[in-house]
Amino acid sequence: MSKERWSKEIEEDLILLIKDWLRQTGRTQSELCQSLNLPSARMPTLVEFLKKDFFSGGIPRIASRLCEVEEFWTNGEVGKKKKSFDLNASGQLDLLDEICEDLSKINFNQ
Repeated sequence: MSKERWSKEIEEDLILLIKDWLRQTGRTQSELCQSLNLPSARMPTLVEFLKKDFFSGGIPRIASRLCEVEEFWTNGEVGKKKKSFDLNASGQLDLLDEICEDLSKINFNQ
């Protein structure tokens, strides 16, 4: 069990890491949630899932989980199990809110 405690800072850093990782790999949040067999593609659902990993093994357990997904994608297995996955309206609004929040943090006057 991890001695580190979950905090808002860890959660925010994890969200930024996931968003950057998805951008770098050309994947979507929806694809990540599908790979983890989550019922929703919303960020709160994803964070709650990874939070459970954190409590069972800390940051190394989360890293291991994300590496498993990366390996799954690299081996092309995502195409074999791909299902149709529709976001509901509230999920789309949640994603839009996250995009707006990210844009508000960018200093365009540089």
